[in-house]
Amino acid sequence: MKENKETVLLALGSNLGDRRAALSGARGALERNGEILVRAWSRIFETAPQGGAPDQPRYFNAVLAVATPLSPEQLLARCQAVEREFGRERRERWGPRTLDIDILAFGDRISETPALILPHPRLHLRSFVLLPLLEVTPEWRHPRLGKTVRRMVAELPETALDHPLAGTW
Repeated sequence: MKENKETVLLALGSNLGDRRAALSGARGALERNGEILVRAWSRIFETAPQGGAPDQPRYFNAVLAVATPLSPEQLLARCQAVEREFGRERRERWGPRTLDIDILAFGDRISETPALILPHPRLHLRSFVLLPLLEVTPEWRHPRLGKTVRRMVAELPETALDHPLAGTW
């Protein structure tokens, strides 16, 4: 695989079915065709849903750092194919899901298309993304904000930091 030198960060989440199996299976499915190489991964955190129906199950969340020669658009298509493989149905925004894969960042690229905004527009506000991201790349710098992950976590409200570890893969 001809690797892209940029750091590509993905967030994985699941709150339906066997959540741990979905995250682990997604990691393997992303690597299956050899176009995506997982370089690092966080532990799995369990979090309450944010947005959407208040009665949905709790999420398992994790972050991956990957290398890929794919473009951001090709990577998005691959991530969505893996979501579908794991039974993802897009019915409502922030609704329950078997698997969610978000592209958080693609190097230091800043772009906005109807299909993809880089970096992810809400990553700096989401403790369920920032805490796993802190384990993977604490010194990664948000290209729009100029802040490291470590600093973004420090700026979260203390109440946002209470996410128990669900364990490892």
